Amino acid sequence: MKKTIFWSILLAIIAFGAFQGNKYLSKNSEFVFGQAIDSLNGVEVFYNGETGNVKGRTTIDGYNIGLKYQCVEFVKRYYFEHYEHRMPNSYGHAKSFFDPMVSDGKTNTARGLRQFTNPSISKPQVGDLIVIDGGRFGHVAIVSEVADDEIEIIQQNPGKRGNSRERIDLEHRPNNNWYIDKSRIVGWLRK
Repeated sequence: MKKTIFWSILLAIIAFGAFQGNKYLSKNSEFVFGQAIDSLNGVEVFYNGETGNVKGRTTIDGYNIGLKYQCVEFVKRYYFEHYEHRMPNSYGHAKSFFDPMVSDGKTNTARGLRQFTNPSISKPQVGDLIVIDGGRFGHVAIVSEVADDEIEIIQQNPGKRGNSRERIDLEHRPNNNWYIDKSRIVGWLRK
């Protein structure tokens, strides 16, 4: 009887551990949580599995980078490592990076960056931080390439968006405004 109880408990522990481990794996991926899957200018993008996965917080020299390995963590780590930029407000969800009260081309003081609305008189540039106002928390990414008719973004924790890279149409409208053709992109920020 004691052996049966022992084995039942052991199997339950193993099953629970497998369940906990699986939440950091994707059924359709060969990657594991925290594995580097891409990079921009030497700053790595880490695999997060399901979008809600969080396993601690990243800080560098006491500066809050964000929750591992959410989209905010990547863009703040990129701006910190590549531009040596510390945002005055180091907290907030992705969609809070865009301040609707800031006019096109003016400074977003909470982030210490120039902010552009979508559409904007300013064409997006490589390194711009793109803000998407969708879902509960939104999403942020970095512009990795710019052409006349499209941009490429690099992102961490894309969820249903797919891979770490995505191409989005860019339009130059007759009123001389640049528009990133994705309805939930509210704007971009620049160092």
